[in-house]
Amino acid sequence: MASPPFDERLKSNPTFEDAKSFLPYATVDSSLRALAGQAEGFGRHAIGGLHGDVYHVTTLEDDGPGSLRDGCRRREPLWIVFDVSGTIRLAAGVRVSSYKTIDGRGRRVTLSGKGLLLRECEHVIVCALEIEGGRGHDADAVQIKPRSRHVWVDRCTLRDFADGLVDVTGGSTDVTVSRCHLASHDKAVLVGASSGHVGDRCIRVTIHHCFFDGTRQRHPRVRFGRVHLYNNYTRDWGIYAVCASVESQIISQCNIYEAGEKKKTFRYMEEQAADKDQSASGLIRSEGDLFLNGAEDCVANDSENAGDELWDFKIKDCYESCSVQPASMALKTLLQCCTGWEPVPRPPDVSSTGEVVNSADLTA
Repeated sequence: MASPPFDERLKSNPTFEDAKSFLPYATVDSSLRALAGQAEGFGRHAIGGLHGDVYHVTTLEDDGPGSLRDGCRRREPLWIVFDVSGTIRLAAGVRVSSYKTIDGRGRRVTLSGKGLLLRECEHVIVCALEIEGGRGHDADAVQIKPRSRHVWVDRCTLRDFADGLVDVTGGSTDVTVSRCHLASHDKAVLVGASSGHVGDRCIRVTIHHCFFDGTRQRHPRVRFGRVHLYNNYTRDWGIYAVCASVESQIISQCNIYEAGEKKKTFRYMEEQAADKDQSASGLIRSEGDLFLNGAEDCVANDSENAGDELWDFKIKDCYESCSVQPASMALKTLLQCCTGWEPVPRPPDVSSTGEVVNSADLTA
């Protein structure tokens, strides 16, 4: 017998446990390191600190022994967990080196003042943090540039920064952002720095099951890169929802766009690449999206009408599968209650034989 439709299986007022069972990644909280290599989309190869020791953050101080900054700067692979809850007030961005997992499960940790800097690094997982209130020039909550790759940002609450919430630029690629709640902000997600950065043609990003909650623009804005958006809920934007700039290609699949005062969902912005003679916008292909409250599903030069010869971006050529669900009111309810930081217990660190590992307390 076939399962009932998704809308029927999800109750009108689901509990947190009921609702999250309908989201992807059902097994990643079964053990501490089960996150590694489990992202969907372009960031699927990110393993973080899978092969490293567990580093325990024991202080909310900006720096020093037992601090987040101290763990992130170390060169060896580490799985970073928190033994304290509270706010870490950062005087400068925290630079994250390669092969790190920053795992906030089991505690409620907020980074305030500055964000995370992923510069020339690879295999980084950031999970279950709140990052807010960033101030200063070029202050982003999660800044992925330059030349970083294999990054997964999962279940984070991001809000109120001077610049962006997530920026993927400078030739960085193979990034997944999933199950995040983005709010109280202007420019949410930027992919590709400017029309002069032609090296950003390599960028590939997946954004799925995220809740863009009244953020003004850039959900995302893309230059040059290839971006797959699926099962996101974007509401009450202030300018547009998604923007395709120079040479970008965006596949918007089974997302929910609910307009407020502004109705334009997709914007096409022409810019001239530094190595080209003419300006060009990007392309957007909408597949199965749900448009609510008068959200416009196309504009005059909608890329739906672009011939296949203009497209070189096909999901099936990039990864085998992902957990795309039909866009529905039930999905909207789900994303409102199950995105961003969640009160998830820290899972045990289980060895390959199934035994619980007593990890060394690396804080010094």
